[in-house]
Amino acid sequence: MKQKIVIKVQMSSEKCRTKAMKIAVTADGVSSVAIQGSENDQLVVSGEGVDPANLTRSLRKKLCPATILSVEEVKEKVEEKPEKKPEVHSFSYLPQFPVYYQLNQPNPNYYDPYPADNCSIM
Repeated sequence: MKQKIVIKVQMSSEKCRTKAMKIAVTADGVSSVAIQGSENDQLVVSGEGVDPANLTRSLRKKLCPATILSVEEVKEKVEEKPEKKPEVHSFSYLPQFPVYYQLNQPNPNYYDPYPADNCSIM
């Protein structure tokens, strides 16, 4: 179960933001950390099995006052793969080569019952 936790932290400088992010990253189960808000005072932590109370307590202890704003479950988006349509090739784009057929048929021996001349030698 992946969670998204938003914690409001009093971060007055860039150094405080960096330190808050380092504290959040070292918590168990955290996969990503981001800073958001109009004053960059909200820390957004997401991951599996993150304890928001312990994270807030460690931020209060090591940095400054912090409060939990929201904890919500993140549902992973299941990407539907589009159905592959068979490719339709137009014959006008393919090179046109003459087609030669080779028929493997035996040559028939014709028997003419009425030969034109009666000479058997020629």
